[in-house]
Amino acid sequence: MRYKRIRDLREDKDLKQRELAEYLNVSQKTYSRYERGERTIDPEILAKLATFHETTVDYLIGRTDDKTDYTKKKSNKR
Repeated sequence: MRYKRIRDLREDKDLKQRELAEYLNVSQKTYSRYERGERTIDPEILAKLATFHETTVDYLIGRTDDKTDYTKKKSNKR
């Protein structure tokens, strides 16, 4: 699986692979392999990426086109 969206989101923030790799506590080479789809991203790393980019894992892996992080939506419950 190629993770085009994680590259696009990184580039949108003008970040280098090295910067995201440091945040994720992986090497730049590993992060590069994630973006190219040469290495599967562990669920914990996907969750950290979703949190960092304020989106969902479903968006990152292409299951939805909605970037909205539903955990940040305000609840109307009283």
